[in-house]
Amino acid sequence: MMLKGIPPEITPELLAEIAQLGHGDRVAVVDRNFPAYSRGASVVVLAGVDVTEALEALWVLLPIDAFVEEPVEVMTQDSGEPSVIHDSVGQLATLAERRSVQPGRVDRHGFYEGASECQLIVKTSDSRPYACAMFSVGVV
Repeated sequence: MMLKGIPPEITPELLAEIAQLGHGDRVAVVDRNFPAYSRGASVVVLAGVDVTEALEALWVLLPIDAFVEEPVEVMTQDSGEPSVIHDSVGQLATLAERRSVQPGRVDRHGFYEGASECQLIVKTSDSRPYACAMFSVGVV
């Protein structure tokens, strides 16, 4: 890709998909084990990228919604404990938005339901268990 300012993790296919998103649309960024294709949304695969790298690249281009209580959510472990990416996702979101963004927690089955309502699912190569997050797109 020859565009300036586009993170290298953003493929042409992903760029085309995110260009179609609008305020309030939802995006799920999921690990390699997530059943992405059964959710009904467009799926873009980012090989060799983990969830936090994908979110960091996406948040260079997409704002996080400021009009909803929990615009970012992270899947919890089945035990209810936060996933290994929970803190990093909060730090990345806060840095990207220049405001405090604390991710909400969603259990695995709730995340599956939420992902079914997403307009886009970005499937990564992340092998960490429960490394899945969703966010609402904001306005520029």
